[in-house]
Amino acid sequence: MKETYMSTQPTLPKWLKYMNRLVIVLNHLGIGFGTWYILSIPGRKTGKMRSTPVSVLHVNGQRYAVTGFDTHWVKNARKAGWGTLQRGWKTEKVAVVELPVEERGPILSEFPRQVPHGVEYFEKLLNLPGDPEAFAAAAPRCPVFRFDPLPQHTHDGQPVVHQ
Repeated sequence: MKETYMSTQPTLPKWLKYMNRLVIVLNHLGIGFGTWYILSIPGRKTGKMRSTPVSVLHVNGQRYAVTGFDTHWVKNARKAGWGTLQRGWKTEKVAVVELPVEERGPILSEFPRQVPHGVEYFEKLLNLPGDPEAFAAAAPRCPVFRFDPLPQHTHDGQPVVHQ
């Protein structure tokens, strides 16, 4: 007898895929807006760069992205550990570092303050109230990643030195 498994991942709205494509196109045209950046990470199977819009939080001089569940970009980030962040015409290579559960709370509590337009997704998809304390308490189920700059290299592999 074949076992069936129920998905624990919430179903995203169908229009979200088209909205994500629009945000990516606008960024490629040099138009960055709101909290949106384009995160590109090598795929875990193909190595081909995969892009998705993410809202970037700024906390204590660091940049972070949060999500409510294990999306494809989360799985790719865990495997690759690096990617690029693009906003408008500017693209930067970054280390993508997942925070341990015990360090996620303070970052998650900033999400409702810095990304109010994203709170409704957490409310609907995760049944999570939109207040900072509820977001902090969701740390065990909400992955959080920090973006650290990586040195750029010239064609001969030497680090680029900015003076």
